[in-house]
Amino acid sequence: MELRKPLATLGLSLAAIACHAADYPAPQEGDWMAPDFRFHTGQVLPGMRMHYTTVGQPTGEPVLILHGTTSSGKGMLTPEFAGELFGPGQPLDASRYYIILPDSIGAGQSAKPSDGMRTAFPQYNYDDAVLAQYRLVTEHLGIQHLRLVLGNSMGGMQTWIWAQKHPGFMDAAVPMASLPTAMAGRNWMMRRLVIDAIRNDPEWMNGQYTQQPRSLQFASVFYGLATNGGNLGWYQQAPTSAQADTWLDQRLAAKFSGDANDHLYQWESSRDYDPSAGLERIQAALLAINSADDERNPPELGLLDREIRRVRNGRVFLIPASPETSGHGTTTRAKFWKHELARLLQDVPRKTP
Repeated sequence: MELRKPLATLGLSLAAIACHAADYPAPQEGDWMAPDFRFHTGQVLPGMRMHYTTVGQPTGEPVLILHGTTSSGKGMLTPEFAGELFGPGQPLDASRYYIILPDSIGAGQSAKPSDGMRTAFPQYNYDDAVLAQYRLVTEHLGIQHLRLVLGNSMGGMQTWIWAQKHPGFMDAAVPMASLPTAMAGRNWMMRRLVIDAIRNDPEWMNGQYTQQPRSLQFASVFYGLATNGGNLGWYQQAPTSAQADTWLDQRLAAKFSGDANDHLYQWESSRDYDPSAGLERIQAALLAINSADDERNPPELGLLDREIRRVRNGRVFLIPASPETSGHGTTTRAKFWKHELARLLQDVPRKTP
């Protein structure tokens, strides 16, 4: 396998994204069929599609960026995220870095239940997702070492797994909006409510529905309100009941493109997440970034402060809550933490594979 093979297999550039990303190279898309992919359950897919997006040239230093639940690699290409990071002189300047944004198993254009298998699709977890990403990077792209793995929310949890499963593979790791402890408490309870709301809906029809069950959108809006946005942020947007009703009515009436089986699998894939046993194995310089108003990972639990002591070269950056922050969603806006990322990349030495 050639090291960092050329983009000959990539598709057309993402013209729509490039329109608002003029400061960095046009993103490119590609697909790879991972042969004989074995899931943690023992189930095997003879060929499993992994879709990915790249920014920059393969000759640049490789960086892996991992997205959150129900999103995709392309979902990270926003002005608030990519627009703050990938441009000239920015922390992940795409003229220097080769930025890889895979769609996780079950999301985006990677293999997922809605492709046709429905509930016969293998049950996957975050370990499977990391394995698929690792195989994409090594077997398809021919990369033997990463400068950085950075992930947000689900991608943050996967970054914790990456850092301990492949400790010598990266110089630096930045898990955001996540904890290195077992999925538990309100975080899991709220996920269960989304799962149960769909499964208990007669319109779900054991996954064999012909139109999306209405519970999917309602449960998704409910979950988004309960676990995202921040108390100060929501109050500023909706300081009266009338304004709150208007906002909620708009969300419930908006076009919703998700698939019920895909969402069920994505939320359930977090059930057994628990990287706590392997924190001492982490070799990369690790910067954990959370926000003080994160509803899913509240700092008052003290879990991150306790567990980061077990990471030999780890530290925490906590974004203070303010009317400008948005709870769990705060870390999707790189302006709050890009200076910390720049400092990390400046200080961390480069290792050879």
